[in-house]
Amino acid sequence: MSDLILLRYGELGLKGHNRSFFIKKLKENIRRMLKGKGKLTSVHGRLFFHPWEMEREIVENLQRVFGLVGVSPAKEVEADMDEISFAAKELISRLDLKTPTTFKVETKRADKSFYLNSMEISRDIGANLLQLFPQLKVDVHNPEIRVRIEIRKKAFVYIADNPGPGGLPVGTGGKGILLLSGGIDSPVAGWMMLKRGIDILPLHFSSPPYTNERSLEKVKELVRELKQWGLKRPLYNVNFTPIQEKLIQEVPGDFLTIMMRRMMVRIANKIAEKTGDKCIITGESLGQVASQTIESLQSTGVLAEVPLLRPLIGLDKQEIINLAQKIGTYETSIQPHEDCCQVFVPNHPVTRPILSEVEKIEEKFDFEEKLIEAVEKIERL
Repeated sequence: MSDLILLRYGELGLKGHNRSFFIKKLKENIRRMLKGKGKLTSVHGRLFFHPWEMEREIVENLQRVFGLVGVSPAKEVEADMDEISFAAKELISRLDLKTPTTFKVETKRADKSFYLNSMEISRDIGANLLQLFPQLKVDVHNPEIRVRIEIRKKAFVYIADNPGPGGLPVGTGGKGILLLSGGIDSPVAGWMMLKRGIDILPLHFSSPPYTNERSLEKVKELVRELKQWGLKRPLYNVNFTPIQEKLIQEVPGDFLTIMMRRMMVRIANKIAEKTGDKCIITGESLGQVASQTIESLQSTGVLAEVPLLRPLIGLDKQEIINLAQKIGTYETSIQPHEDCCQVFVPNHPVTRPILSEVEKIEEKFDFEEKLIEAVEKIERL
């Protein structure tokens, strides 16, 4: 009898002829997450991680691997009823039951050559557990404990069924640039696109000396937190100060926010051309602030030379906060260090900009040289 972790994947199993590509990427991501912690094997629709030492941290790390829907520490035994029964007894014993507890045995018999069917295996193992543990009572509808058995060439017995994040393995959906501020929204948008398999490049705009080193450190911490969910690429930091100072001098104050957003999209376009990224991702939510009305979104989105994705577009602020708390970025995001957009907020920003009017204002000044300079001087952190 040996300890391992049984890993289940969800929608990857529906990928038909492309399934092998998705499974290969999932394996790469698991090995990358748990390098040096054990060995990964696979058998017909199941992945197994054999840790050198069973640690709770390993299970928690696996629960952050996109593509997995279940992470279950299990006992691996020979496909023999006595061995299966002993493994089930071992797992129940660890629970140290003090009060009456309901349970159910569920069996999946992938190996149809096994001499008992699923119902017979569940019945016999359940009867044995009832004899061994007087505290147990059967409840087939809503049990407190589910003893799960899988019969393959070997048998796998487990109780804990920790949920994985689902989604698709990072790297299967192509590459995209995430416009990452220090706020609550954009890290959540990045997480949502990691979940759909996008290999994101976090791109931050800082404004020294108007923003300080603590502001940038806050963004670095957000990147570290996203790395726990599979982010692989480095943080790119753009010195946005020269562009902002030019905009302040030459653009009507109420149009400043829109113009800054347009410059950011233009810079992202230039970076995407160099890096091969196929989309731009933002944390915009419709109507949340002045720069996120439908007219404002049009004024910035029209410049994107690759698809511009807004995964939070239909969520309200509380829904976004809930997600930020779930993924672990919220406490960092609410630290009081301003980013470049917060430093230069006009008193009365235009909320319903007309695109032709925005373009007419832009015609009056030359910004291309500043954009090229900003891209050439990007920090790769």
